[in-house]
Amino acid sequence: MMSNYEIYIAIAIMTLVNLFTRVFPFLFFRKNDLPKSLEFIEKFFPPIIMTILIIYTVKDVDFGIFPYGLKEMGAILFTGILHISLKNYLVSIFLGTIFYMALVQYL
Repeated sequence: MMSNYEIYIAIAIMTLVNLFTRVFPFLFFRKNDLPKSLEFIEKFFPPIIMTILIIYTVKDVDFGIFPYGLKEMGAILFTGILHISLKNYLVSIFLGTIFYMALVQYL
C-alpha cells in the first residue's frame, strides 16, 4: 500500500507529464509550418489506422467455416460506406468498430 507521501508524488508527476504534453506543441512549433515528419503523420496516420483495424478484423477469420467471415466483411463494408459518405476518419473508425463489436457480440 502506498503512503500518502507517495500518492502525492505520483499525482505531481502525472500532473507535470500531462501539462508538458499539452504545452509541448506550443513551445516547439511556434512557426506556422510543421516539420515534414509531422505533415507525413498528419496525412497518412488515419489510413494506416484503418488498415491496421481491417487486418486485425480478418486475422483470425476462417473463411471456410460458417458464417464464412460475413460479420467481418459486413463491418468492413459498413465502415467503407460510412467513410465514403461522411469523409471523416474518426467517425468512420469509431462507428465501424462499434458496428463490428455489436455483430460479434450479438450474432
